[in-house]
Amino acid sequence: MADKYTLMISEKPDAMKRIAEALSEGKSLKRRENEKSVSFYEFKKDGKKHVIVCAVGHLFNLDPADKGKGWNYPIFNAEWKPSFSVRKQSEFSKKYFEVIEQMAKNANDYIVCTDFDTEGSVIGFNILKFICGVEDGKRMKFSTLTKDELVDSYKNMSKHLDIGQIESGLARHQLDWLWGINLTRALTLALKNATKGFNILSSGRVQSPTLAILYEKEEEIRKFKSIPFWELQLHVKIDGMEAIAKHEKGKLWDKEEADKTLQECEGKDVKVKEIKKRQYKQSPPVPFNTTDLLSEAYAIFKFSPTQTMSIAESLYQAGYISYPRSSSQKLPPSINYGKILKSLATLPQYKKFARQLLKKEKLIPNEGTREDPAHPAIYATWEVPDLKKLNIYQKKIYDLIVRRTLAAFADEATRESNTVSLDLDGHVFVLVGKRTIEPGWTEIYEPYLTIDELILPELKVGQNVKVLKLEELAKETEPPGRYSQGSVLKELESRNLGTKATRAEILQTLYDRKYIVGKSIQVTKLGEAVVKSLKEYSPRIISEDLTKKFEEEMEQVFNGKKKREDVVEEAKETLTDILKEFKENEQKIGKKLLEGLVEAREQESHIGACPNCNDGKLKILRSRLSGKFFVGCSSYFKCAKCGFTRAACKCICEKCGQPKGKCKCSWNDKKWEPSCQTTYPLPGRANIQPTGKICDKCNTPIIQVWRKGRRPFRMCLSTTCETKKDWGKRKSKKVKLLMAKK
Repeated sequence: MADKYTLMISEKPDAMKRIAEALSEGKSLKRRENEKSVSFYEFKKDGKKHVIVCAVGHLFNLDPADKGKGWNYPIFNAEWKPSFSVRKQSEFSKKYFEVIEQMAKNANDYIVCTDFDTEGSVIGFNILKFICGVEDGKRMKFSTLTKDELVDSYKNMSKHLDIGQIESGLARHQLDWLWGINLTRALTLALKNATKGFNILSSGRVQSPTLAILYEKEEEIRKFKSIPFWELQLHVKIDGMEAIAKHEKGKLWDKEEADKTLQECEGKDVKVKEIKKRQYKQSPPVPFNTTDLLSEAYAIFKFSPTQTMSIAESLYQAGYISYPRSSSQKLPPSINYGKILKSLATLPQYKKFARQLLKKEKLIPNEGTREDPAHPAIYATWEVPDLKKLNIYQKKIYDLIVRRTLAAFADEATRESNTVSLDLDGHVFVLVGKRTIEPGWTEIYEPYLTIDELILPELKVGQNVKVLKLEELAKETEPPGRYSQGSVLKELESRNLGTKATRAEILQTLYDRKYIVGKSIQVTKLGEAVVKSLKEYSPRIISEDLTKKFEEEMEQVFNGKKKREDVVEEAKETLTDILKEFKENEQKIGKKLLEGLVEAREQESHIGACPNCNDGKLKILRSRLSGKFFVGCSSYFKCAKCGFTRAACKCICEKCGQPKGKCKCSWNDKKWEPSCQTTYPLPGRANIQPTGKICDKCNTPIIQVWRKGRRPFRMCLSTTCETKKDWGKRKSKKVKLLMAKK
């Protein structure tokens, strides 16, 4: 009979290795592999054999219990099935599943050591239930993968699983599945019945309200009407320094008043009327929570939220930062501030700052109000990396987190504002200077700050000031700015929509479904059609209140105040009503969606104006012969009879009775005359997006090229443009060097 052992379940391969190394302390650790080269580890702890295996995220997903009923809705019965049997992209997980299945046979004790959050708890519970055949086990809880914390987590592990977190997580999965599958099928079938074609249109419990929020901003921008105003600026020279003072009223809404003021001020002497100096303090930033980190990384590096989360996850798996999915803005003393600062002091770029902080009598971080019962704020751990081994993206995110961690412990910055009022024949112009007296935390966080510094010379009341010029500027009020990928995450957090773990994925889904585009987020015609049709015929689908209601109920499940089954049943009843209403309006919704889809495809294919003719537009087209995409002018062919382009031609085809521009049988007839034959090739296997910009060298539109797994780049359409003269040279040099080495 085989020896019994404790089976430990971790979430990912890197975490498995770190946990095994920490708990075995290098003794008795053995790395094993199954026949498919999947690793697991064995070691002895407290006299008993331990085997640690890993998942690769979720090994189980919800799937319809009865697939024989066709692609219809509503559908409410779901069951957990292995991910590799549900999703093609999860086939790789099968070999990890098989290792756990094999090692569970002789286990008599179980420890879940997945990430301590809702998703990690669901991953661990499902593995125990469906592979190991048990529904309880011990639970390790940790916020970093450092050796000290892992050892401590093992010593103080719970005797039972975190049932509240598991039940809440299962409820969230069930609700998201119910909403996602039913609403996606409803939208897709509505469009299918309108077009007789098949295009997947997804919707979700949080996804649809998020899209509605983005569309609200779009409508706000469209409805905005600019109002003209005027500004008076006084350019002066003080002790050799030039500066600009503004009229004390700021915006002048009356042109006559602005002109009159300008006339009264011209040619008059300027004297210092009043000087006001004020010192003020700027508090250090609070430590990062997930939303703050994703927003800051986008603002500074333009990393998308999903990209930042992936980078942060890799740093966490290596033990360099704490768990990156946290709502907290607090750092408890238990993380050992001093130990972290001493370790960071070993890295040259942080040595000065860390040593200064260690001289403080007491280390107290500046903290925010948000808390998380599972994890502290995101911070740099005492296990520091060899920075040379980090890639450029990891270096940037690590530096950002380290500086934020250090800055939280630093002193306040002391700044001074110097407001000088200048008198010009009774009219007052204001000049504002700013300077830093004590940099405090800003010295640490300086690479990521924009600090206004205008140090004015010492002035005295009554002193004359030299005027360089006085000008009147005509301006207009500007519409509100669109959401960025960073600001929309903060908006979702403030509205309590989604979770710290799901918001970035929801945003990415909206991009993938082509409901939104751009870094400055713009709702596409398709996204607009989805929102408008739901708003008119099924408004509860995009209701924030309904989404918040279920968020609150899942919180009650977490706290044991409500049963998961009751919340799920309530969701089914709500969905039944929503889908009944949707079904009654399916034709109308489908018609609106079709209009949006047609407009969206037109919007996507339009690249810009043709540089070689007056009336043509450059569009993305597909060759009927090769199947390849290219850019061509919409005026490529004109009708010999009416002179209009194919798209505008209304002549009737003699063969089928359809307008010639729409029928296919007349495409090859000699009735079409070549007009503008402008065409450009496109990069293969790429997603092409117009930028709205024109190359100043060749006058062709500039496009953005996206290829999976590569960084996007921009290029103009012309193959002979001088901007491309060096393309390929770098590659050829590398080839020559390699050949020389051989």
